Amino acid sequence: MQRDAFQALLSPLGQVALQAAVEMRPIEDDFLRYQSALSRSYSPELARAALEIAILRREAEEKFPFAEKMYFSRQALEQASSYSISTYRAQRYAAFTRLVDLGCSIGGDTIALARITSTLGVDQDLLRLEMALANLAALGLKDRAIFVHSNLATGLPLRSDLSLALFFDPSRRTQGRRAFSVSQYQPPLALINDWLQRFPALGVKISPGVKLDELEPYDAEVEFISIHGELKEAVLWFGPLNTAHRRATLLPGPHTLERQEAPLEQLPLGEPRAYLYEPDPAILRAGLVGVLGQMLGAAQLDPDIAYLTADHRLTTPFARSWQVEAWLPFQLKRLRQTLRQRGVGKVIVKKRGSPLQPEELVHQLRLEGDQQRVIFLTHLRGRPIVIIAYPNSM
Repeated sequence: MQRDAFQALLSPLGQVALQAAVEMRPIEDDFLRYQSALSRSYSPELARAALEIAILRREAEEKFPFAEKMYFSRQALEQASSYSISTYRAQRYAAFTRLVDLGCSIGGDTIALARITSTLGVDQDLLRLEMALANLAALGLKDRAIFVHSNLATGLPLRSDLSLALFFDPSRRTQGRRAFSVSQYQPPLALINDWLQRFPALGVKISPGVKLDELEPYDAEVEFISIHGELKEAVLWFGPLNTAHRRATLLPGPHTLERQEAPLEQLPLGEPRAYLYEPDPAILRAGLVGVLGQMLGAAQLDPDIAYLTADHRLTTPFARSWQVEAWLPFQLKRLRQTLRQRGVGKVIVKKRGSPLQPEELVHQLRLEGDQQRVIFLTHLRGRPIVIIAYPNSM
């Protein structure tokens, strides 16, 4: 979308066109058909802009509870944090009276920060800045934020001030492709080394798949965040925002588990016991399996695999658990026989450390019966085993 088309969309006529587009409930696959219909009443440029926003608003509902009031570009929406994450992150800044959102894009994080206190948004994309301003205005936050056009690679448009706290969201795409190294971020992560000398209170959104060895030069807390069991984001926290060495946070909740610098002793190894635990992916990425295992009084099956096992089930938000029915060294014929003896006709296959493909294994088992089980393909001290568990997890 061009800036002039977006500006036209904000006019009274543009708002009427947008409402008409919203009422059509358009989808991307039939865009041309909807544009043809809407262009009978409005210019092709305005019709296209209205349809783009209408489509993106529907797609944004999973991330933003007030998506029907907002403006997006597709790439900006794809890169935006869910509002639940933005709101959770913003609480770290509660002690500060002035905040800065660097790389603010369409203002998704600015909204959450502005609800805390007055916030300055900075971005080099003029269209996104205009969308951010419109989004804050639509949510009644126009007086809580101002926006500045600036290229962060050339320096911060800020005076040194220890009372300021910053949030930085660098682009993790290069020429439309996902960047896997922090050196490929736009601008590169190393740029913060200069910023920290003047603004020590800094949070930085990074990819949850970041290479952890790339973070070793930074004196920061690394937090991994999941939503409903799906790993979504990672954040670096510097200076007064730094509260731990590693942290895993699960949303909704929030439920958080942390580890300070001192390494933990390795968990004991043992055979599968009465219950099997599968830690949340945020726990795995944060390296907190040992912390969780100690909380649960659990052992590991294998030092390189993150399944935990214990004699008793303890309710925890940090892992799913299953009651173990049986376990055996992996052998297809023996597994098939064991499942058939139990009348199992349907299995859900989960695996860690196994090269087998679940779909192929299910096909090879050729099961019949009315019972259901969950089977885990994994290792016990380096040896392949299979664990049979009852289907209901906690």
